[in-house]
This record gives sequence, structure tokens and C-alpha cells, in this order.
Amino acid sequence: MRTLQDWLHAYGDSHQHPVNKLIHWFCVPLIVYSLIGMLTQISLWLTLGLLVLATVFYARLSLGLALRMALLFAILLALSLSLPLSLTHYAGLFALAWIGQFIGHRIEGKKPSFFRDLQFLLIGPAWVGQWLQVKRRPAAHSG
Repeated sequence: MRTLQDWLHAYGDSHQHPVNKLIHWFCVPLIVYSLIGMLTQISLWLTLGLLVLATVFYARLSLGLALRMALLFAILLALSLSLPLSLTHYAGLFALAWIGQFIGHRIEGKKPSFFRDLQFLLIGPAWVGQWLQVKRRPAAHSG
């Protein structure tokens, strides 16, 4: 089984160009948000079930990652429920964000990672969400 670092490193290989990185930092969260929004239009229970399955995938890699992603999912779910858009708006946002992704990969000159393995569709949000990771400071020495 690949480790979280293995996945992030493999994903990062096709996301080196600064413009592609910037595009992904905007488009990946928009894709997740619009997907959650579209799913809530279909069924809240389906949405929750899929988010739980995604969180289990992350937990197998890292408990910290699973907690951060669950928090992100909760925020995006709450946003989509409290300020709902129409299915058409979510679908448009989803399509535009994917177009942005493919433009980024055109600039990068490399195919999207999920062409090799569909699990990279779940790694993209983790890669973007790395900034949520809290770095622990070394304990101060007393004495």
C-alpha cells in the first residue's frame, strides 16, 4: 500500500509549473465544492455516504489528513446547504474548474495524474490541503 507521502510525491510530479499549481489551488476546491453541491441536490444521504467513504480512504493514509479533510468536507457541505446554488450553477462551476485543470496540465505539459490511477482524484484535494497541516514546534527545554 502506498503511503500518503508516496501519493503526494507522485501527484506533485505532474504539478511542478507555478501556473499549474496556482490553477489547481483554486480549481480543486471548486471541484470538491461543486461536486458536494450537486450531490446534495440529488440526496443528502448519498452525499454523506460518499464523504464518509472518502474520509475512510484518507484515514487509511493518515488520521490527521482524514480529520482535516472531514473538516473541509463539513465546511463545504454546510456552505452548500446554507447558501445553495442551483444544480445548473454547480454543474457550470464544476465544468469551468475542470477546464481550468486541463489548461493547467496543458501548460505543465503532463497529463493529469488520475489518467494513471483514479485514486488520484482523492489525492488532489489532499495535495492542495497540505497547507492545513499544523506544524508542531519542538518542545522547549526547561532548565
